[in-house]
Amino acid sequence: MTRRTFTLPAAAVAAFAAVLAVAGPAAAHVEVSASDPRALAKNVTLTFTSEAESDTSGIAKLQIVLPKGIAPDAVSLAKAPAGWTLTPSEGGYTVGGKALATGTDAVYSITVTQLPDAKSLAFKTIETYGDGSVDRWIELPSGGAEPENPAPVLALKPAAPGAAASTAAPTPTPTPSASAPTTEPSTSTTEKAAEKDDDGNGTTVAIVAAVVVAAGLALWWFRRNRGTGSA
Repeated sequence: MTRRTFTLPAAAVAAFAAVLAVAGPAAAHVEVSASDPRALAKNVTLTFTSEAESDTSGIAKLQIVLPKGIAPDAVSLAKAPAGWTLTPSEGGYTVGGKALATGTDAVYSITVTQLPDAKSLAFKTIETYGDGSVDRWIELPSGGAEPENPAPVLALKPAAPGAAASTAAPTPTPTPSASAPTTEPSTSTTEKAAEKDDDGNGTTVAIVAAVVVAAGLALWWFRRNRGTGSA
């Protein structure tokens, strides 16, 4: 008895592999690790790796929203690409400088005075490339679904025995939101002002035209009635 063997066409195999790839968990495009990933740990070094995804330009700037419990003044730059600096901002910081070579991941480290008493910390991140394009890694898991643009999240272990929060009052930090800071406004104030000016100019022209027409009609009516009366 001859045993028949069946083989799938190459196209079907490729399609099946693509389905599996899509169904699998999304890879983190910005990753974070810690030298001491424990709640309330002090002088902890956090290392971030932002994967380069552009084929035309390198990463030039990263904007980070700090999680609740870490103030901007509790963060300092430990290591970064040559020429890059850290600038505190409201609720976070910006680190950047000359754009990296295309395809080069942006790796830098910061030192945090003390981690908060939490189970995990999310660092919403906005990547800006040298050509101005932007990637936003600011989404958090919701309802068990993996977000398409996940923010880097650091899982923390329980605090060490006897660990306590610093007595120094931390600078208030706004609650991170999906509207992470960005230098790319949806519609600039200038554009809105221009639109408003255009509307105002159009209205003025219409009023002037109406006045001219009304004046012309009044003159015609006056002359007509005058001519009729003289007859």
